[in-house]
Amino acid sequence: MNAYRSKSLSFPWPPLIYSGAVLIALYLQRYDPLPLPFIWSIIAWAIGAILTAFAVMLNVWAVKTLVERRTTVLTQRCSTHLVTSGPFRFTRNPTYLGYTLLTAGLGLMIGNLWFVAMAAVAAALTTLLVIRCEEMHLLSRFGCEFEFYCKHTRRWF
Repeated sequence: MNAYRSKSLSFPWPPLIYSGAVLIALYLQRYDPLPLPFIWSIIAWAIGAILTAFAVMLNVWAVKTLVERRTTVLTQRCSTHLVTSGPFRFTRNPTYLGYTLLTAGLGLMIGNLWFVAMAAVAAALTTLLVIRCEEMHLLSRFGCEFEFYCKHTRRWF
């Protein structure tokens, strides 16, 4: 039996990856701050607020869609359905996109540009450690249907 068929991950990596990114950003800001001029900090706060609001709405919409389709929200459980509606029409990973935008948005709001850099690092690690395994799981479970979905929907945005 295919090892990816039963579940995609054995450990919930995304919360750990993004929490680690936040902690590293806080550490870097303390020892090597990246200051923003005052006028730019106001603009950064506004952009950060918009990103944060969008990220929260995107995550709520994604979880709501998964629950409505009666499939798992947790990465370490087996998917019962291939969800291609809701935010999954636009991106294959709306929750991870939401985590990334939330990390960057919060960083802009508090004036810590390291958050933005670490959001990019967290997105890259999520792709390598999580998304590739999840995609193998979905490919083994849903085959051609998942391949078709991948051809028509971007991984991130």
